[in-house]
Amino acid sequence: MNKSLNSLGLMSGTSGDGVDASVINSDGKGYYKVLINKYFKYSDEISQNIYKLKRNINKIEDVKIFSTEINDLERKITLFHSNVVSEFTKKKDFGIDLIGFHGQTILHSPKNKYSKQLGDGNLLSQLSKKKVIFNFRQNDLFQGGEGAPLSPIFHQLIVKEKKIDLPVCILNIGGISNLTLIKDFKQESLISKDIGPGNCLIDEWIRRNKKGDFDRNGEFASQGKTNKLILDQALDDFENIPANNLNSFDVNDFEINFLRGLDLEDGASTITDFTSKIIASNLIKIISKHNQNISRIILCGGGRKNKTLIERIKRNSHNKLEFQTTDDYKVDGDFVESQAFAFLAIRSFLKLPISFPNTTGCKLPSTGGVLVKNF
Repeated sequence: MNKSLNSLGLMSGTSGDGVDASVINSDGKGYYKVLINKYFKYSDEISQNIYKLKRNINKIEDVKIFSTEINDLERKITLFHSNVVSEFTKKKDFGIDLIGFHGQTILHSPKNKYSKQLGDGNLLSQLSKKKVIFNFRQNDLFQGGEGAPLSPIFHQLIVKEKKIDLPVCILNIGGISNLTLIKDFKQESLISKDIGPGNCLIDEWIRRNKKGDFDRNGEFASQGKTNKLILDQALDDFENIPANNLNSFDVNDFEINFLRGLDLEDGASTITDFTSKIIASNLIKIISKHNQNISRIILCGGGRKNKTLIERIKRNSHNKLEFQTTDDYKVDGDFVESQAFAFLAIRSFLKLPISFPNTTGCKLPSTGGVLVKNF
């Protein structure tokens, strides 16, 4: 049996609200055990800076224009992650061999083979005195892939470890929604794709209306009335965007200006319907294309808590689909991504592939991530 390692996965999602941190023990292949999960909320200053920067950066040229702001924020984010790491290195019941540092995505442009995550791996290694693996997406882009989604190999491991009946679909609703179809436990059989917005547009609408950072349980949406005319036009426009041909999306592929003029609740209802219809439509389309027998959908990510969104996804899907959550299998759906990057760090360290032709579009199974030991 291969030696197992303790890996700390640090994930900061598109919402930019904080860091999900998970320590797992794994051999990087067929075994993992969760040692601890914990969430660390960003300061208001960091969250607001992330939000402003992401609104200003819509293309690669913008990265250069805002380089001063980017460098300043990257340092603050890295120092924040360093403080997170110190919370775990104080613990006496386990040590940490590796850190999987995802960083904060500010621009993901697969058509230009470009993905930018804020996070200085060298500085984090220096401060934490640990080996750090970061920049997970770049090698996949070099290999002809789109740099995302990267979690499917871990989704497959969850299904195997929890003895979940096959075939099955894992639907992760984070800022962006992505799915993983698992028919068997061969890596080459994995199929994955981003299928549209997740929480990103709903969160953006709530923030613009200064009512918080997200629609808790979908309460605003449940109180509103969907504007069908606006919704139908927005769905038509979405169908015509070239990004629909890609395996991966960025939050900048979508916008909510079409909601202009609607009040908070009606806008929340309309954008929730927009999101749910895209997710349901692509879910059915991909299942039909690849495997007619998949009937169980297992939800993870923050969007699984938005009751209105999930109800509408179910309503827009055919009634043969059964929806569950990873929590039903004793896997905390808030920390699947941070556990995934802890697992990917181990695979990267062992030079094992983390992306595959049917998950990112890369030519051959590819490893990824940059290892730094700066101490």
